[in-house]
Amino acid sequence: MTAALHQRVLAYLGEHRVMTLATQGRDGPWAAAVFYASEGFDLYFLSSPSTRHCADLSANPRVAATIQEDYADWSQIRGVQLEGVARPLAGAEAARARELYGAKFPIVGKLAQAPAAIVEAFAKIGWYRIVPDRLYFVDNSVRFGHRDQVIPAPPG
Repeated sequence: MTAALHQRVLAYLGEHRVMTLATQGRDGPWAAAVFYASEGFDLYFLSSPSTRHCADLSANPRVAATIQEDYADWSQIRGVQLEGVARPLAGAEAARARELYGAKFPIVGKLAQAPAAIVEAFAKIGWYRIVPDRLYFVDNSVRFGHRDQVIPAPPG
């Protein structure tokens, strides 16, 4: 993977906000759109543990996700496709996720100033991290169907 590709993908992740998260559980496959923040290639999101996608994670932490815009022109499609492992966070890891999320979504960083309904909702959420083990950057502006595999750095 070239340094330029690495930087393009990290910039793309930083510029976007919503990923479609695909899970597999007792009731079959499921997809849900969630806001995310990133650090390197790791993606952090919050959700209620009672949602179907979070319940699925309890049974099977393997996930797939996509990040892309709603393009009208096929030749302009760009985005990220990935698969990896998602797990709930606690303690310092959850605090780091909230910090990253707050930098991207200021209302989270200023929760004490948020409307009561948002504060109440945040009292019920869990923090999660996806560590991708396979990631592709799709870029049809290079040519139709073009995608580059990105190798996430090993943990450590």
